[in-house]
Amino acid sequence: MKTKFKRRKDNTIKIALLLYDQMLATSVSLPVEMLRAGEAVALQANRHAPRLSIQMVAESIKPISTRALIKLLPDIDIDHAQRPDFAFIPSLWRNPRPTIAQQPKMLQWLTEIWGKGSTLIGGGTGVCLMAEAGILDYHPATTHWHYVEQFKRDYPKVDLKPDFFITQSERTYCAASVNALADIVVHIIFQIYGQNAAQQVERNFSHEIRKPYEEQRYLEGAVDRHPDELISQIQFWLKTNLNTELSLNDIAQQFGISQRSFTRRFKYATGINATQYWQQLKIQSAKELLAASNLSIQEVAFQVGYQDQANFTRLFKQRLNITPKAYRAMVRRKLFSNG
Repeated sequence: MKTKFKRRKDNTIKIALLLYDQMLATSVSLPVEMLRAGEAVALQANRHAPRLSIQMVAESIKPISTRALIKLLPDIDIDHAQRPDFAFIPSLWRNPRPTIAQQPKMLQWLTEIWGKGSTLIGGGTGVCLMAEAGILDYHPATTHWHYVEQFKRDYPKVDLKPDFFITQSERTYCAASVNALADIVVHIIFQIYGQNAAQQVERNFSHEIRKPYEEQRYLEGAVDRHPDELISQIQFWLKTNLNTELSLNDIAQQFGISQRSFTRRFKYATGINATQYWQQLKIQSAKELLAASNLSIQEVAFQVGYQDQANFTRLFKQRLNITPKAYRAMVRRKLFSNG
């Protein structure tokens, strides 16, 4: 499911970064740097792309002490803050309870902006502020693994998903780690600026091989974990037999199901058609092989089930807007360059 972002009439995207003592500075600095990068890429391609209006918001205008010993000065206090399109709620290094008790205005403000249409993104224990405000009641959430049991006790109405690094529910996103937060930011850049900007930011900020956003998150109302056991078995077979020469029709017959029934059931269970799913698995595996092995492009193509290197290259470029050779050079440069 892709969330459609509605632009303001003034063509600006308003971003709020909440600040409070003992927060992790990276929970604020990383989203800002990634969003600014996405803005720059988009403006380079289209000077009419939306501009970002970013505010750091706190209960009062005074320096905020972070775990990194870096002091951050808020731009504005809660009483005068703009209603943002996106609000980032940073993680805390320590137990979140004392900080939450000191933020009554912030909790009220979160409830107000959520009710007026803002999207909220909580990182790690910052998710607890969303839960404390009641915004996550009866919706999925995740948080830092160390505070899972405490979270369950404090917020029993929240549908906690500790096995997921990301959860998405309407206009709330929860990230269990800084890496997961980065993946959400890439997803938001895609919503605002499109695929090219999102891919360029991801390449520059996340050179390590990771699963894409859609494969990591728990999306409320979706069928990420579906009850169709036969389709689950086929999915597992596909993941472990990427280099098979069998067609999807052959695989369906192998599992005793007609092509028509397989196509219908697969789409119903997973929300994506089988061909797209199959291609996604192959491309993701190819990315890992290109980055971490010395196999030739032809050998990589063969490993993921493509006998024709040209066909593999065409599909790879169609999906990622970069050739396999250029992708390998880019990732290797980031991983091994001394400069």
